[in-house]
This record gives sequence, structure tokens and C-alpha cells, in this order.
Amino acid sequence: MKSIVFASNNAHKLEEIRAVLDGKFQLLSLAEAGFSGDIPETGDTLRHNAIEKAEYIHARLGVSVFADDSGLEVTALGGMPGVDTAHYSGSRDAEANMDLLLKNLATADDRSARFVTVIAYIEVENSICFEGMVEGEIAIEKQGKGGFGYDPIFLPEGQDRSFAEMSAEEKSAISHRARAMAQFKAYLENPSSK
Repeated sequence: MKSIVFASNNAHKLEEIRAVLDGKFQLLSLAEAGFSGDIPETGDTLRHNAIEKAEYIHARLGVSVFADDSGLEVTALGGMPGVDTAHYSGSRDAEANMDLLLKNLATADDRSARFVTVIAYIEVENSICFEGMVEGEIAIEKQGKGGFGYDPIFLPEGQDRSFAEMSAEEKSAISHRARAMAQFKAYLENPSSK
């Protein structure tokens, strides 16, 4: 079975990605691969950050590795928080991030937004990127207790429930990360497909 290192220790992301890969590949977290420490994220785009993280880990471990960067882009905020999604409030506190976003949208008529995930994969010297996106809008208030990050305030297009009100299976069927992972999985199963 092919082993791939995911450049993250985020338990929520690992769980989502393992479900998508269906046990066809051995997915290792950074800790499981023996890496500890911080990974630089200095890019001004999600793509740049994903590539930078994958290259950083590949240079240190010399194994097949992929990294992702995801962001919430809100139309009324000019695409913010974007690359600053995880620390929009100045910290990585999900509640503080959501509270600030809701405050900044308090008077906005346009609440449209989208989640974007970019995956960068490096194997030997080859690198390739995959992108997934889901359109939607920001709810007026938090809805649901599931998921993580901004899930309680993001309503995917065509849905009246937030990601946080959906089961893991329902979210995985339409999420930005699942869409990017589906492309990545198809590539892993048939590298000539890209």
C-alpha cells in the first residue's frame, strides 16, 4: 500500500481525508512520519502556501507528501479572510474568528462566500495541484455544533443547514476539501489522468 505524508497534524482534516481515501492509501500525519516543528506559510495565496508546505516537508523527509491550504472568501469583505482564515481574529480561536466575521458582516446585504481548498502533491521531483470549491453564504448566526472552523456559519449553496449541522458524510459529499481530495484520489489511482 502506498504511503503518503499529509503535511498536517490537524485531527479533523486527517479524519476527513482518511474517509475520502477509503483505506486505499496509507495516510501519515506529520507526527506519524516523525516530523515535529512549524511549517512556513508565507504566501499571499492558498496555492502558494500549499506548495510551500509540501516542498518544506518533502525536502526534510524525502517522501511523497501533500499539503493543503483552505480559506473562506467573503464577497462583501473583498475576499477576506482568505489566506488569513485560520487566524482572522489574530488567533487560531475558531469562536473568535467566527465572532469577528459575523461582526464585520453585521450590516452587509451580500453574504455570499465560498470555501476553497488547494492541495499540492510532491512525489520525487513532480509536483501537482488540485483545487476544490464550494459556494454558499454566511449565516446570520452560528448554527450547529459539528464540524470545525467556520462550519457553524457557512451555508453551502442550495442548503438551509450549515456544515456544522450536517453529518460528516453529508459534508464530505459537497465540501471544498472533499472536492479537491476527489481529484487528488483520482490522480493517485491513475496518474496519467491529469
